[in-house]
Amino acid sequence: MGPRATLRFRRSAAQLHALTQLEREIRACDSYVGRKYLRDFNAAFRNYESVLDSRQLTAAYRAADVLLVGDYHALPASQRFASGLIRQLSAGRPVVLALEMVFSRHQNILDDWRAGTIGMGELRERIRFDRDWGYHWPPFYEVLETGRAHALAIYGLDCMPRNDLRRIGARDRHAAAKIAEIRERHPEAAVVVLFGEAHLAPGHIPGLLRARRPQDRILTVLQNVDALYWRAAGEMCSRVEAVRVCDRVICVFNATPLEKYESYRLWLDRWRGQSVSTPDLAPVVYNLIDALLRFLNIDKYSASNHTQPRFMVDQLPEVYSEASDERVRRLLAGRVAEESEIRLVLARLEQQGCCYVPQVRAVLVREFRLAQGAEEATRLVHQVCRGASGQPSAQSAEDRFYSSVLEDALAYFGSRALHAPRAPVREADLSALYALPPEAVEALHLGSPREFRQLIDFLLLHKHYEANLRRYRACPPMLSAGVRCEGDPFRFLTRQLGYLLGSELYDAYLDGRLAKRFLRSLFFRSLERSGAPRTIYFATQRKLRRRKRAG
Repeated sequence: MGPRATLRFRRSAAQLHALTQLEREIRACDSYVGRKYLRDFNAAFRNYESVLDSRQLTAAYRAADVLLVGDYHALPASQRFASGLIRQLSAGRPVVLALEMVFSRHQNILDDWRAGTIGMGELRERIRFDRDWGYHWPPFYEVLETGRAHALAIYGLDCMPRNDLRRIGARDRHAAAKIAEIRERHPEAAVVVLFGEAHLAPGHIPGLLRARRPQDRILTVLQNVDALYWRAAGEMCSRVEAVRVCDRVICVFNATPLEKYESYRLWLDRWRGQSVSTPDLAPVVYNLIDALLRFLNIDKYSASNHTQPRFMVDQLPEVYSEASDERVRRLLAGRVAEESEIRLVLARLEQQGCCYVPQVRAVLVREFRLAQGAEEATRLVHQVCRGASGQPSAQSAEDRFYSSVLEDALAYFGSRALHAPRAPVREADLSALYALPPEAVEALHLGSPREFRQLIDFLLLHKHYEANLRRYRACPPMLSAGVRCEGDPFRFLTRQLGYLLGSELYDAYLDGRLAKRFLRSLFFRSLERSGAPRTIYFATQRKLRRRKRAG
């Protein structure tokens, strides 16, 4: 296996575990998955010519007369990309927007809304968005609003019937004819077309449009195509923004396959009437936990309690998909003693969209965000594997500090294993924090700018200390004092050190410097014994540095 194939395997392993069960559920519910029309799309885009950077990507956009943007309807990131593309193009030339989500026969309604004659609610009702389209309204309305602000005109492209694949070829011919008419009407403008991705196979809309408009420069802009995503996972750079499939086709990456299919599964649940008002996010959380367990070779059904947690399947958390402030307070009442801790849970929930609360072994969810969801799922796995009760223990200040650092480190490692595009945290990022403006420092609630700089001083000194232990006769007083801090400074310091270590662990795993067996062992190390957290932290750092020098 070559280095790229090895890197691709390591980056993708945990995510593929998560996709296995998810794809099985979707195939069982969606009868369209195996249809030839969809197979044509999947078969057309299996490889790419080169990786594109931001400059090359912008040049490709600006050179096109028509941009056929593939939309994954269930994924808001897909529509947000289209909105951003419209804003980007409009800065250099006129733009016209054309949409599958609106029937051509509803053009007069769209024109009335654009002119301000009717409002958002009437537009949504009259184009029968919820009945005939059925996806989440806000991201699609954002596209419309962006078009109204930045485009010369907005056009509906689709025609009936939408739910009959036997007529899908007629819909493609209709859309191609309409796009050709728009080009004739606006020859000076770039036409941005947002249409379902399966319609953009070479023989579908792109081929039909080229036959009508051979003189136009037509660019197909795909989003998050599975085969291209997995292949790009073998590139040596940490994140691939886009690839050139061929002269007329590019693919951008703004979400992972796991995010795509989890979003689609939630909509399948809605359409089947299983989740009418609030989506059921418990299967999402359980799928992330299962994927991490399979990645770490942990058997959740094990009856022994030696190298596996005994019957971990019985220790899975409750998942609350509708975590309002009132419900969270009722749940934590009597289980979390301090009001400050409850406020911290609510703050994390607001900031991250989800939060694992070990005291009640529950995951609270307000919004599905894969990176944060994976991080919280990893916290649960770590707690169960090491046999922690979830209740506060009588640790020294130093043990409490390094326990929190290790918890954050493994949580961040797990989140990157399940969501590889998550940005790494580097030691070089710490120095940049010195340049934060006073208002940004104030928003962090970490004291005055001077006190904030002292926290950064602590972090940089800590990294120097752990890398050069032999040069120090004793632990510097600043470090001894820093590990005894409380409140927001404590959480800031432990999270920064933890995320740094988590990124180093993930990098070492990708490079082959750390075996998965060692990473698995970290999840089982007890942090309750006096002095153990600090010992584990520094031993792990020594191992990382030793392997890095050897590599």
